[in-house]
Amino acid sequence: MTEQKLFAQADEGETIELAPGNTRRVLIHTPELMQVEFGFDKGAVGALHSHPHVQVSYVAEGSFEVTIDGVTETVGTGGSFIVPSGLVHGVLALEKGRLIDVFTPLRADFL
Repeated sequence: MTEQKLFAQADEGETIELAPGNTRRVLIHTPELMQVEFGFDKGAVGALHSHPHVQVSYVAEGSFEVTIDGVTETVGTGGSFIVPSGLVHGVLALEKGRLIDVFTPLRADFL
């Protein structure tokens, strides 16, 4: 069995370009929990989607128009939002920014 990673450094993890202006980097995870950084250029979209994972997101930088289950609100640096399992959600970057998302359980599709 592989030993559980307990620390992650800023220069670790592969950054994957998902679409122009939109990146993803898995920071650290266990089978039960995963932390992921998403980068967005101004105007980039995290398309509407849903998944069975519970998600909580922290706006580390920038400002986003966030839609969850048909309700839209602007969330800026230092703000957070939570997406319960199965709800349709997405974001629009109103300026260049970064989201730190935590999923439970981990997103196996991101590995």
